[in-house]
Amino acid sequence: MNKFLKMLTAASSVAVASAIPLAKANAGEVLDRVRATKTLTVAVGTDWGPMSRMNDKHELDGDDVDIAKGVAKYLGVEVKFVTPAWDLITSGQWEGRWDLSMGQMTPTKERAEKLNFPAVYVWAPEVAVVHKDSKATTLSDLDGKIVGVGAGNVAESYANHNFNPSWIDAKPVQYQFTPGQVKTYGSSNVAFDDLRLGDGVRLDAVLGDDTVAREAIKSGYPIKVLGTLFYAPGAISILKGDDEFNDKIAAAVKSMKDDGTLSKMSIKWFGVDYCEQK
Repeated sequence: MNKFLKMLTAASSVAVASAIPLAKANAGEVLDRVRATKTLTVAVGTDWGPMSRMNDKHELDGDDVDIAKGVAKYLGVEVKFVTPAWDLITSGQWEGRWDLSMGQMTPTKERAEKLNFPAVYVWAPEVAVVHKDSKATTLSDLDGKIVGVGAGNVAESYANHNFNPSWIDAKPVQYQFTPGQVKTYGSSNVAFDDLRLGDGVRLDAVLGDDTVAREAIKSGYPIKVLGTLFYAPGAISILKGDDEFNDKIAAAVKSMKDDGTLSKMSIKWFGVDYCEQK
């Protein structure tokens, strides 16, 4: 019996020892996949202004695109871009179709239930935009007005007065007006298309990212920035569950920040260095 117990114990020890390397090998599922395929699949947008957009050659361009390429280079792999809808990205229902998402996502507590945010790479203002013929001069003039927002973004939460900033050192948000109606769109760019029709024709204002708004103005949209709502951090997002992958992405972005690459990219695409915390 003693001999049998010794043999059983030895066999169990071998089984446990064999399981340890296997668990280690699968500890970083996403990173393992990226390394095995030598490809980092990144979700970006086709109409997110200088963040990411299709250029005249029908190729993706923008700050997000350049940063994603830099992350891939740091990991020693190629980059592949996909363009899912924003609400699908924020839902966390990725199902292995992409490894990380750009888009300057604000790392809220609600989103953190499904996603990790390994690195903040921009601090950009959220603004209220009106038609150039609007008589509004202050944010309070938007009380009772119809405002457009991108579905699922922080501007929608702000408009509905249920936005609670949850990032480190976040300051309480002051709601400077109460909309009469909040209309949601697939993206703020689509909302700008309605706003450009005229003051009050379909919308009185659009709430959204300053960089996208200024790109629309640069493109000839008859709109203007009325005022700043707040500054929000924009982060890279990944699914929960792969701490090793999380740390690698964080290290890649830190490397680009330390050598000045992030600031150069921001100035290249936005004309402003949005990399420092506001």
